[in-house]
Amino acid sequence: MRIALVGATGLIGRSVIAAVMGQQGIQLVGIARREMPLPPGARMELVVAEPSQWGEVLRRQRPAGLICALGTTWKRAGKNEAAFRAVDQQLVLETARAAVAAGVENMVAISSVGADPLSRNFYLRVKGETERDLLKVGFKRIDILRPGLLRGSRPEDLRAGEGLARLAAPLIDPFLGGKWRAYRSIPARIVAEGALELVARKAAGRFFHDNDSIRRAARDWEKRAALAGP
Repeated sequence: MRIALVGATGLIGRSVIAAVMGQQGIQLVGIARREMPLPPGARMELVVAEPSQWGEVLRRQRPAGLICALGTTWKRAGKNEAAFRAVDQQLVLETARAAVAAGVENMVAISSVGADPLSRNFYLRVKGETERDLLKVGFKRIDILRPGLLRGSRPEDLRAGEGLARLAAPLIDPFLGGKWRAYRSIPARIVAEGALELVARKAAGRFFHDNDSIRRAARDWEKRAALAGP
């Protein structure tokens, strides 16, 4: 199965690349604005192009599914609302529309727990608005993942506050029950494996996934990968 990945340079994107290493049944095509070093043994192509050309790349590559792990941070956006929206909302939606125009049927989008277009929190409001608009784009199947705090190495983006939160998360997670369970932390590897499992599913529809649902999908991916072998 040929899968396109946008956001390959980020934490989830790198985890997707790592997850398909050694897997024969997946042809991964990364689409990015800049070059990135690929890990030794990576089984993928990386197409470097301006976002305005991503639609043409998708038409040439003809992937069956798209994993969208695009995203920036408030700090990287210069604490500017328009700059943040340009990546987390506009670029995500433009890429989704280009994918549908290119004949891509399935999309997995990485969002966030708490995403809500009516939220008072700017970050969660943008995520919620983006989810709402993605549902209108026209994919045969779309899966929106809402993970809690992502755990994993971010050497290019050392945020002290979030770094401390990731360290404390394993201690705090057991106390988050009930409606707060969805806010538990989750390894980026698990989210990546869940995304790979879901993008390959055939049933049409619109699906939202919290941490527990993502973990179930990741377990299915691990079983599928084990059966496929290297």
